[in-house]
Amino acid sequence: MNSTRINGDRLWDSIMEMGRHGALPNGGCRRLALTEEDKMGRDLFVRWAKEAGCTVSVDEVGNIYARRNGQDPDLPAVATGSHLDTQPHGGRFDGIYGVLAGLEVVRAMNDNNVRTQKPVDVIVWTNEEAARFSPPLTGSQVFAGKLETEDVHRTLTSDGAMVKDELVDIGYHGSEIPGSRKLDSFIEAHIEQGPVLEKEAKTIGVVDCVQGAFAAEVTLAGEDGHAGTVQLDMRRDACLGAAEMIVFLNRLATDTDDLVKMTVGTLKINPNSISTIPGQAYFTIDCRHPDRAILGSLRARVKSGLAEIAAERGLGFEFRIMLEKQPVGFDPNIASIIERATKNLAYPYRRMLSGAAHDAMNIAELAPTAMIFIPCKNGISHNEAESASPSDVAAGANVLLHAMIELAGVV
Repeated sequence: MNSTRINGDRLWDSIMEMGRHGALPNGGCRRLALTEEDKMGRDLFVRWAKEAGCTVSVDEVGNIYARRNGQDPDLPAVATGSHLDTQPHGGRFDGIYGVLAGLEVVRAMNDNNVRTQKPVDVIVWTNEEAARFSPPLTGSQVFAGKLETEDVHRTLTSDGAMVKDELVDIGYHGSEIPGSRKLDSFIEAHIEQGPVLEKEAKTIGVVDCVQGAFAAEVTLAGEDGHAGTVQLDMRRDACLGAAEMIVFLNRLATDTDDLVKMTVGTLKINPNSISTIPGQAYFTIDCRHPDRAILGSLRARVKSGLAEIAAERGLGFEFRIMLEKQPVGFDPNIASIIERATKNLAYPYRRMLSGAAHDAMNIAELAPTAMIFIPCKNGISHNEAESASPSDVAAGANVLLHAMIELAGVV
């Protein structure tokens, strides 16, 4: 098996062809979950999977499973995959690479007459991006038992459609019960979505954990007033309070350690008029860290620090946690198998964490799981400029191939 390789040209051509569905003017993609563009991408994957000899199943939330049978069809499958949906101004690689690298593994096994003891599954998870409806990682969350199928079916999209109706309309409301198939293991290949691998000239990232996160929303209540008449020391300026809080959050992050990621991504003030002191402000906080204890400490310090600023400014203060995810450590054995494959293929690599959430973090609760990262140009993702080199794309798929062969067992 040491000489077995994927077909890099074929994989690259598949990624480029998938990118034509929902193509944007500047080279990116817009394939929002369960839209007609998503259907076209799904249909293309299904056709390719069947041409590669796979049997294809779809579950009740639209997750797609393409299976290459092993000698013992009753064994749990060695699985890989990711997602095909994109951000509104997304790229051609985020998620798509993981799905098509998995398909290329199957094709390469066929080319080289590799027979495995265990089945191999390539999975397309539904609505990882949450660009059209929430929550993110929908399909893998249902598979892992974190969401109920019925609740997802009743969810409304941003354009007012019901998810179950959309699944039916695009032909991907399947009959398989999510989570009913057992997985032996799961490896997700993905672009890094950050600059580390490129900066360090590493071809492969062996991902052994995903950092945790919490997201919160803060609402401040002050008092509207005339910008030309109310003295500064008499104001209850909600915008000024928000600004002071944002500076506090940045200082808290930098004073903690260099692994903290703290972001205020949304800021709204009311009445938003040039000559009126803002009486209301609203902003969101996204805080991430790989250590559970430090993340918990940050959450407490954020809330108490902001409450103190609000009191000093005479502002009403509401703090609500919108989302909380604990750090996820991947399986050490799977990470070691990926590392061994990388060494055997002589690719430069490093161990690393994932700063972004991925479907793999949900599957890690059900089966031994880890991830493979490849570099992306300038660390850019969720952007039409998202790019990866053909050689890195091929390298990650080769590592995936060799890791999955070891896990599935050669007959």
